[in-house]
Amino acid sequence: MLYSLRLSLICCLIALISIPALSQSTRTVAKPNETVWVIAYPVKANKRAQYERFIHEIFWPGAKNLSAAEQKIFKQTRVMHPTKPEPDGSYAYLFIMDPVIKGADYGIESLLKKEYGEPKASEYFKLFKDAIIEKNYKDYRLTQSKD
Repeated sequence: MLYSLRLSLICCLIALISIPALSQSTRTVAKPNETVWVIAYPVKANKRAQYERFIHEIFWPGAKNLSAAEQKIFKQTRVMHPTKPEPDGSYAYLFIMDPVIKGADYGIESLLKKEYGEPKASEYFKLFKDAIIEKNYKDYRLTQSKD
């Protein structure tokens, strides 16, 4: 009895130690002089749930249908959620491509077509376009410093 209790405890400890390590993926970040691209999409206040559903339930999961090279685009891109509204009431969500993959296709519409095919991609892209304020879109191409 005591032996099986110890064995169970040891198994639980091993599981607790190893599971977080398995779920954490190593993230590649830009080296000095490599390009980082930051895009800020202003999302309408009343469309935040729609936008987040598009990103987290449609766009990101769809990457599983892409080639390994195209999946790398998603692995090297972070999505940041806003903590407060902008002065105009919109919410700025950021994509951080770190580092940028030279020659890669980062176009949301074209990636959706590769993920889901033409008819579904068009439907999904409308969800994205309907949620953002396109004229206020901003992007920054930056170079990683040595520090």
